[in-house]
Amino acid sequence: MKAIVITTPGGPEVLKLQEVEDPQIKDDEVLIKVEATALNRTDTLQRKGSYPLPKGASPYPGLECSGTVVSVGERVSKWKVGDQVCALLSGGGYAEKVAVPAGQVLPVPPGVSLKDAAAFPEVACTVWSTVFMTSHLSAGETFLVHGGSSGIGTFAIQIAKCRGVRVFATAGSEEKLAFCKKLGAAVCINYKTEDFVARVKEETGGKGVNVILDCVGAPYFQRNLDSLDFNGRLFIIGIQGEAKTELNIRSLFARCLTVQAAGLRSRSLENKAEIISEVEKYVWPAITAGEVKPVIHKYFPLSEVAEAHKLMESSQHIGKIMLVPWIS
Repeated sequence: MKAIVITTPGGPEVLKLQEVEDPQIKDDEVLIKVEATALNRTDTLQRKGSYPLPKGASPYPGLECSGTVVSVGERVSKWKVGDQVCALLSGGGYAEKVAVPAGQVLPVPPGVSLKDAAAFPEVACTVWSTVFMTSHLSAGETFLVHGGSSGIGTFAIQIAKCRGVRVFATAGSEEKLAFCKKLGAAVCINYKTEDFVARVKEETGGKGVNVILDCVGAPYFQRNLDSLDFNGRLFIIGIQGEAKTELNIRSLFARCLTVQAAGLRSRSLENKAEIISEVEKYVWPAITAGEVKPVIHKYFPLSEVAEAHKLMESSQHIGKIMLVPWIS
């Protein structure tokens, strides 16, 4: 098969389309012929050599895909050859075929094309596992998502809005803020020109929001804490700024704040299967009902993966950047 190989750590130009061996499936895995995959920030870190692979992960980038099942392991009963699916991966999506644990596979939601379904697994599993399963965001609460126009952000706005949450979003341009508003964000904040802490306090009568989903890290840490209401929950899923900061622990005591952080890729197979099950039960119905839609900026063929990475690193996109083995 053909796959994108990181020939050496570096810039987008180190990504090369090469012939490689087909993946071999284990007894509890399925083999998927890839229809589409999507870029995630982790892919750019892996390309630079600054993201160590989890044990046993494919060396090729790509944390999600959609496609058709072409082979199933001996212990797999839920899926059969010919099923159209999408899947959460620990790697290997930038290829024509990928082996996936059966517990990380989802049916394509009704009303969504096979190609577009690749936009969902990573964002749905990330947002549901952090904001809802862990931080317990509930109807009637308030929620701030940073990077509202990103793949994670555009999904988070939609799923929170349809579950009765008042959504706040930050973004860096008027075009992006307008898109966040269109998706359902009630309060849209330009982080380049506004102090998001002051705006949050203004919009909540001085209280702050209940839950924050952050992808920035240390530069936002104290400001995020300052933006939380009593019993507020901060969940950090990425570090686009610095990783180290200082914390006055007393500031957590005073308002009973919770701070958590987690990635998705390094979680156990059992935990990923649990998340997938919850996503199918609680998120897929919202997609089927049209309350949550895929937000896709552009499709690139695998052969133009370097251009796709350049676009992601420019942050000029809104929503997901997708790759397909070929453009028909």
